[in-house]
Parts: sequence; structure tokens; C-alpha cells
Amino acid sequence: MSLYIRDNDVDALAVKVQQLTKAPNKTEAVRRALQNELARAQEAIPLKDRIKKIQDDVKARMGPNKPDFDMKKYTDQMWDV
Repeated sequence: MSLYIRDNDVDALAVKVQQLTKAPNKTEAVRRALQNELARAQEAIPLKDRIKKIQDDVKARMGPNKPDFDMKKYTDQMWDV
């Protein structure tokens, strides 16, 4: 899928980024700029919110918490003890 830059100001910015970053072409310059902006935006999300998202994802993948689960019994069965 192609990205066409139809705005002269945006094209000029891409050329400047290409020159300053020594990117081999405008496509690579735009890729780097977008990757950097994405990283900056992700870092702007508070750490506690990023951690909560990870915790929620882990909980969804792990299934429900079973407080009465006997890990020793499970491990013994796994090792035929």
C-alpha cells in the first residue's frame, strides 16, 4: 500500500528529515519519523496505565485465579512423584 504526499509543506518536512537523519530516501525518513512519534506517544501514557493494560492482558490469557490451587500437588503429578 502506498502513501502519497500531496502537500508541499509535508513533502518539504520529509526532505528535511531525510537530510538530517541521512535516510536513504523519503520513505525511510517518513518511516523513522512515524516510528519515533509512535514511541513518543506510547511513552506519554502513564506507566500505571501501561502496566494495568499488561496485567489485564495476562489475566485474560491465564484464565480465572484459583486461590485453592495446590501447586505442589500439580508439580508432583507432573513429575510422577
